[in-house]
Amino acid sequence: MSRLTFYLIVGLLMVLGIGTSLHRHIQMEVPWTPGEQRQVWEVEAVVDFTALGDSARAELALPSHQRGYRILTENTASPGYGLSFLQDETGRRAQWSIRSATGSQQLYYSVRLLVTDDKRKRQIARPPLRDVSWERPYDTAAAQVIERAWMRSADPYTFTRELIRDFSEDRQGENARLLLTQFERTPLLVRLLNQAGVHAREVSGLMLEDGRRRQALTPWIMVFEDEENWALFDPRTAEQGQPENLLLWETGGRAVLEVQGGTNSRVTFSMLSRSQPAAAAVRSQLADDTLLNFSIHSLPLEEQALFQTILLIPIGALVVVFLRILVGIKTSGTFMPVLIALAFIQTTLPTGLIGFLLVVSVGLVIRNYLSYLNLLLVARVSAVIITVIAIISIFTVLSYRVGLNAGLTITFFPMIILAWTIERMSILWEEEGPKEVLIQGGGSLVTAVLAYLAMNNPWIRHITFNFLGVQLIIMSLILLLGNYTGYRLLELRRFKPVTED
Repeated sequence: MSRLTFYLIVGLLMVLGIGTSLHRHIQMEVPWTPGEQRQVWEVEAVVDFTALGDSARAELALPSHQRGYRILTENTASPGYGLSFLQDETGRRAQWSIRSATGSQQLYYSVRLLVTDDKRKRQIARPPLRDVSWERPYDTAAAQVIERAWMRSADPYTFTRELIRDFSEDRQGENARLLLTQFERTPLLVRLLNQAGVHAREVSGLMLEDGRRRQALTPWIMVFEDEENWALFDPRTAEQGQPENLLLWETGGRAVLEVQGGTNSRVTFSMLSRSQPAAAAVRSQLADDTLLNFSIHSLPLEEQALFQTILLIPIGALVVVFLRILVGIKTSGTFMPVLIALAFIQTTLPTGLIGFLLVVSVGLVIRNYLSYLNLLLVARVSAVIITVIAIISIFTVLSYRVGLNAGLTITFFPMIILAWTIERMSILWEEEGPKEVLIQGGGSLVTAVLAYLAMNNPWIRHITFNFLGVQLIIMSLILLLGNYTGYRLLELRRFKPVTED
């Protein structure tokens, strides 16, 4: 393979890794740091009505993902009722149904909303103009109110603002007062806007205030400038724009609550604001199994816990490659330090170091005796494995008897790897002497400790678990290190006599 192809592959892996990580951070809002907090709103809607003793059906409009808010979870409580979630061009609705119900009925719907920095305006289809008809003398009053506001405006937004101000207390004329005696303010304003050729509809929003109970939705007017651009207007003050704490609940122009088979229906809202770790807040949206949201969060929790450890292994491998290729540290076995570091994560570092030194030291003594028996390799390694198991069992029981519960974690050591380490060090002792055993054994232990410190870092654990693209970045770095052919840092001491001369 040419160098150009090699660097193209490395660059592609690096770009893919960085790109997917940025996508998860920006699009999925996964935080870079584990301790980041996010604001979450919990809103509960209670539907009350009196059933008439026959079948009953209730439909409640539901909020959707929108500017500043993302839905995390939804729950309902409605004993005895059938429940369906409906979706059409006007929005989402929950429909409860029952064959027979009598007396007071209560249905519950709760939603958890994550406050986001997404300021993109939601695309909403522009409603058609409605045919508007008036009875006398309201037709003349409506025409004069429209003409007055039209003359002082230049576009749909300014026309809406002037029209609303004409119905305010300080500018309210005789025509406006006459119309208000027959119509409610917000539907009246929408009728006037439609008659003037301005596309508009009435929508309902919930003002989020921490700890408020039994709140009602407030009406707003959505005015369209063209097919894509729209703006919200407060029908009481003529203020343009959506407040930061306004959650749009119903934007399809339909009733928020529709009940058949019941009377005295109403819906009230209670809300609470909480702060919670950002990683937990976005976990539910990460569980959505889509192609762009390829995530281990879609797996069962048991498998997620397993992968949380597995995804740390490339970090340990990168440490080993760096120390062996650039620094020049010798280890007993290529990736044995990574497995020892994984055991340290389970046992904690002090307990793991003591356990590792005890098992290897006792194992070397016993292995030295086995060498006098002239056994075949397979039988000798098998005997060493059984010896390691026996040593770990004895240490575990002794630790439990003397009350050292930390000693119980020594069973997390990879026994087969320890047996091969003892076998390899014993052969090394016989062929090259105890000095080389100390060099490679010490190198393995230092590498394992450094790998443990990297793998047990909370930030690295967070990054590797939540950003799978990091694995591609690690692979590209390992490929680059594998291409290194220069001197190692520890080899520089060979040139020390030259510098002294």
